[in-house]
Amino acid sequence: MKVAIAGAGNVGTYIAADLKEAGHEVMVIEQDPDLVARLQVDFRVTWVVGDACEVTTLHEAGIADIDVMVAVTGDDEDNLVISLLAKQEFAVPRVVARVNHPQNQWLFNETWGVDVSVSTPHLLTALVEEAVSVGSLVRLLQFQDARLVEVTLAEDSPAVGAAISGLGVPRDATIVAIVRDRHVIVPRGETTMLPGDEVLVLVTPEAENKVKALLVGVPAGEMPVS
Repeated sequence: MKVAIAGAGNVGTYIAADLKEAGHEVMVIEQDPDLVARLQVDFRVTWVVGDACEVTTLHEAGIADIDVMVAVTGDDEDNLVISLLAKQEFAVPRVVARVNHPQNQWLFNETWGVDVSVSTPHLLTALVEEAVSVGSLVRLLQFQDARLVEVTLAEDSPAVGAAISGLGVPRDATIVAIVRDRHVIVPRGETTMLPGDEVLVLVTPEAENKVKALLVGVPAGEMPVS
């Protein structure tokens, strides 16, 4: 896989080293020539000195031939511009962007060319909720057209005691794993849900409420999801 990373800060260099070790072709674009001179001694990847917000820089770097663009500069505005150029000007199949300021999360979507956005504060919040919440739906990851959610089943969950095949999981949702007693269970139709199960579901935004009703239940006073 060919990956271009815009930004040679701590995040960018860590990703570059990790992907390089995994056997991928990695290019890092950084506008500070002094920083590149220092880093290229230890990081044996392809280096491009230039501004990734400029079309000429991206063209000279050969962005049209890469599989994934990763925009991880320390500036949200730059990351959005890089994402938009990568997607619209060079038709990069996959664009991943870093969100530095949580309040800017709403901007990082397909309109700006972003397939996957990563916001550390939001991710940490989700992980904290996932660790302490029972009987509630927690969003772990957001993709372009779907999200990964988790529910730790409470004793009174409507799913407890039911087999997956009989739950009525909507077509736009898939139970991808169940974690039980620190073991990962591959869900099958006959798998029966138990209290304390951590259920991971890949779901579209439209089907999320239906999944919540199945695994969490419908609060008093609310109508069931049809």
